Amino acid sequence: MSQPDISTIHVDLLLTEGFVLTEYAGVVDQLRLANRIALKRFFSWRSLSARGGPVACSSDAVVNTTPFEPYPEADYVFAIGNSDPAHPDLSMGRVIDTYVSRGTKVILLAEAASRYIGERGDRGLTTHWENRAVLQEQIGLEDATQVLATEQGQIITSAGMGSTVDVVLTIMARHIPAATVSAVADVLLHDRIRDLGTLQPFGGSGVALTGDKVLDGCIALMQANIEEPLPISELVRLAGVSSRSLERRFRDKLASRPAEYYRALRLNKANNLLLNTSMPINEIALACGFPSGFTPHYRALFGLTPQAARQQRRSGGRETG
Repeated sequence: MSQPDISTIHVDLLLTEGFVLTEYAGVVDQLRLANRIALKRFFSWRSLSARGGPVACSSDAVVNTTPFEPYPEADYVFAIGNSDPAHPDLSMGRVIDTYVSRGTKVILLAEAASRYIGERGDRGLTTHWENRAVLQEQIGLEDATQVLATEQGQIITSAGMGSTVDVVLTIMARHIPAATVSAVADVLLHDRIRDLGTLQPFGGSGVALTGDKVLDGCIALMQANIEEPLPISELVRLAGVSSRSLERRFRDKLASRPAEYYRALRLNKANNLLLNTSMPINEIALACGFPSGFTPHYRALFGLTPQAARQQRRSGGRETG
């Protein structure tokens, strides 16, 4: 079997204020590791932004950038996600079209993918499951792909976050020896390169949070029944265990009771809708299984009312996480 044709692969990274450091590092650290392991300059990279200069991520780290170029030269370009999917600088359609016209492969991560999908109206692409609420409101997106990444021609859209590692390793394998790719994954303690068609853990498949098959199955049922929550007695029946056994499993593994965990799951979904869409608060409450009592439950978990949380987001309040 012949080895991949090896020459230096040039990668651009497009950043906006508040970019996600996990995704930036998921690209750069792997390129750096590949070069270090192989003792060859397989990859080169640079960081760009609309205006150039220092750009801060949501974790307060700062990256120096150069301005976008009218005639960029790169083999791949990554548009990094942003903690605010409504950020105006995420609208990079013209920049993306410039790269595409010059034969560059474009990878859009998380919120960058969401903005592209929303502006182009393409339902065949993917993004992080958290951003689906934004697209449901913008373009009526309902049933769409929930995989880690999709590839259509020169455009790859990805869920971003941890899946960035899988996307970069997959791209690397197209250009450098498999042994080097494997070594990079080993250094990262990444024991399995997930196929890009793998369902996102919360976006469409059961999450193995605890390793307890019964408990993880129960959590999957909760995730699948947000708008019309199942009674705990029904969860017990479907799980095939006693009520006491289920209570014990939740207490031992998650330090919570089933009803408390279920409520928090629904409140976190409501919080995503509240902060990232303009849906009326009463509609959000109903969509997350709260026909009544939404505000007191929300305040108990997040420390402020839904109205105050939305106002804080709109006024540019800083993230605490």
